[in-house]
Amino acid sequence: MADKDEKITLDPKSFAEAVLGGNPKRDDEENKVYIKRQLTLYLEAMLLAQDFNDLEETRLGIAKSEQRNQILQKIIERRY
Repeated sequence: MADKDEKITLDPKSFAEAVLGGNPKRDDEENKVYIKRQLTLYLEAMLLAQDFNDLEETRLGIAKSEQRNQILQKIIERRY
């Protein structure tokens, strides 16, 4: 498990390839249908990984902001 302040990122291409690796062709599935399904999964996995990375960047920014506010609060408390 990652530390609260440690940024976790996914490589979109590697993630999408891993998703495809777990999606074998069905016995009764035509090649064209399988290829379309694979392409859809690949693109959705890429977008999902990018969305995750964007959210992770935001979460890290919020955590740093919270830390900064806590430090400022401690400084204010000691001052007064």
